[in-house]
Amino acid sequence: MATVEVVVANGLGGADTKTVFKETYSKLKEEMLDDPAFEFTDESLQWIDRMLDYNVLGGKCNRGLSVIDSYRILKGVDVLSKEETFLACTLGWCIEWLQAYFLVLDDIMDNSQTRRGQPCWFRVPQVGLIAVNDGIILRNHISRILQRHFKGKPYYVDVIDLFNEVEFKTASGQMLDLITTHEGEKDLTKYNLTVRRHIVQYKTAYYSFYLPVACALLLAGENLDNFGDVKNILVEMGTYLQVQDDYLDCFGDPEFIGKIGTDIEDYKCSWLVVQALEHADEKQKNILFESYGKSDPACVAKVKDLYKELKLEEVFQAYERESYNKLIADIEAQPSKAVQSVLKSFLHKIYKRDK
Repeated sequence: MATVEVVVANGLGGADTKTVFKETYSKLKEEMLDDPAFEFTDESLQWIDRMLDYNVLGGKCNRGLSVIDSYRILKGVDVLSKEETFLACTLGWCIEWLQAYFLVLDDIMDNSQTRRGQPCWFRVPQVGLIAVNDGIILRNHISRILQRHFKGKPYYVDVIDLFNEVEFKTASGQMLDLITTHEGEKDLTKYNLTVRRHIVQYKTAYYSFYLPVACALLLAGENLDNFGDVKNILVEMGTYLQVQDDYLDCFGDPEFIGKIGTDIEDYKCSWLVVQALEHADEKQKNILFESYGKSDPACVAKVKDLYKELKLEEVFQAYERESYNKLIADIEAQPSKAVQSVLKSFLHKIYKRDK
């Protein structure tokens, strides 16, 4: 799952957005460690404390910070009130908690080694498959946080419905990804652009792009039913981002992007292999069928060499240009200038990213 760089304007009365956001995390974590619904032991407190810092922190917090940025743009103000800031930060952190929950379990399912430049949580000594339960706890924290801070708000039920729907879409996308790449049933003929698009749309795009903006729209008092076009544009952006992620998994520098790419070894239905299947002749396809999905470094090297032979780097660059131009046209067709600004801020953060 991908991450995007975010730069948020200082719109909190001179305070730095990221500082205020981080302070909100400390408050929310303290509340979770003091939840009266469970009698914590010293050991369990230490476990949850460490688990939260290890998994919820460590990323660039792009999704969470985007809630604040989008809310400020939608309201048309440079400075949010203290209450508005706290609520936006809290919803932002709920998204970061959701991301942590997905990644903890995703890394186990993918048998990954590293995440954000450090060992995956389940690979930390003494953690192992306790990480499965930690993922469940992370998801439950979201419900606890929403109940504590949003119960009584007119949009409380809408926020709960939103998180539930996005979680279901994401889990369904993960299921499609896993069963398409099921061990023991490797069949590259199942891989095509339609299958891959469904995986990406549901597994990544909804929670990474639509969810932050939908949270901001609810905070601004809007009805999400009136923003179907906005949802579609954001899902398209998420699809575009995942193509970038697939590209970087193969061609990116592991030291720079913070993880070791394993899409080839993991038999992923990646944009690159789908493009390779479309562009390859029979001899080249045979190389893919023989080498794709194997952990042998020689097989991985053969696949990467084939990608270069097929000039997939150039194919990607052409795709990137075309996607950007279409997204800009769709965004500028939106009637609300504020909504246009929100959408353009998202697009400009991910266009031509390299990590």
